Amino acid sequence: MLTVRAPATSANLGSGFDVFGVALGTPADVVRVERASRTTITVTGAGSQYIPEDPAKNTVGAVAEALDAPARIRIDKGVRPSSGLGSSAASAAAAAVALNELYDRGRSRAELVPVAAEGEALVSGEAHADNVAPSLLGGFTVVTDDGVTHVDASVPVVACLPEISVSTRDARGVVPDTASMDEVVDTVGNAATLTVGMTRDDPVLVGSGMADEIVTPERTKLIDGYESVREAALEAGATGVTVSGAGPGMLAVCHRRDQRAIASAMVDAFDAAGVESRAYQTAVGEGATLYRDGA
Repeated sequence: MLTVRAPATSANLGSGFDVFGVALGTPADVVRVERASRTTITVTGAGSQYIPEDPAKNTVGAVAEALDAPARIRIDKGVRPSSGLGSSAASAAAAAVALNELYDRGRSRAELVPVAAEGEALVSGEAHADNVAPSLLGGFTVVTDDGVTHVDASVPVVACLPEISVSTRDARGVVPDTASMDEVVDTVGNAATLTVGMTRDDPVLVGSGMADEIVTPERTKLIDGYESVREAALEAGATGVTVSGAGPGMLAVCHRRDQRAIASAMVDAFDAAGVESRAYQTAVGEGATLYRDGA
């Protein structure tokens, strides 16, 4: 048996729509695999009742097929589906690492990115890699048609997850078809600032670089209480706040000393809006980790 822990992720980061992603220290999915004549899947944990165990309908099943690696697969969900924290990507990334090792396929982590992304297509309709790349590689990733650029980073964040659901398909449906040149120029500048901030582990640069006036404003409309939660986080010390992925999760970048106050402020603000939530005080961290013999 092999076991892999793959982290939650936050994609887009405001200014990097469909390009940027980071791995988060917590939460995470744990996937266990054993060789078998055909693939079977069992799912437990957060939101498991909403996840199909039919391999033809599960992201992990798509990964097993792509690697020609039938297995008995057990998924323990730590990342809730439809959270904006890369739930399906965590499972797909963990399965890709585990099955690649189990069957000695010899693929590098970078070569596993498109394999795991095929699993994502079952959820979003397209094989996006902005979540699976950081879940596999860790740190901060930039995904383009030419491949993945990766840098290690360690920036403190608070990820706040409200008890509401926003599907990736719905969130993509509100993305504008056009943008003004001024909006594009501002977003490019912000994305560049964020990237420099990641290379320096600088939460001030990263936070200010998350600003976006093209996609994020439309997606915030799908999250009850977003504006009040954002303001509460900024008042508590956050250097920047945005939607995590497709939402409804929210990501606040900060200094480590402010994490507890920001987490409390975000949960309280959601509560004032009539929405239950939980906050993870974490940081940009490592990618999927492999353990042998079920350790």
